Amino acid sequence: MRSLLFIVTYLIELYMFVIFAQVIWSWLVAFNVVNRRNQFVSLLSQVLYQLTEPAYRPIRNILPSTQPIDFSPFVLVLLLALVRSLLFEYWPV
Repeated sequence: MRSLLFIVTYLIELYMFVIFAQVIWSWLVAFNVVNRRNQFVSLLSQVLYQLTEPAYRPIRNILPSTQPIDFSPFVLVLLLALVRSLLFEYWPV
């Protein structure tokens, strides 16, 4: 059972890393540090969008709209951290 716990927490941490990568990547695109017309940039943007948008959408529906700043990644990371800590606390060993 403990190995399943570590796999689940590893997947949660991996998804948190994807969220951080998407946030940093969106900043790089927003400040024109990377060229949007580059095929690799476009592909990476699309992959990160497809990995994170299904989790952001319900949070964006609940949160009020703050136009220039998107708080959904922050809320999602907090929720994932809460789930991870609850797993360690209540997982039967």
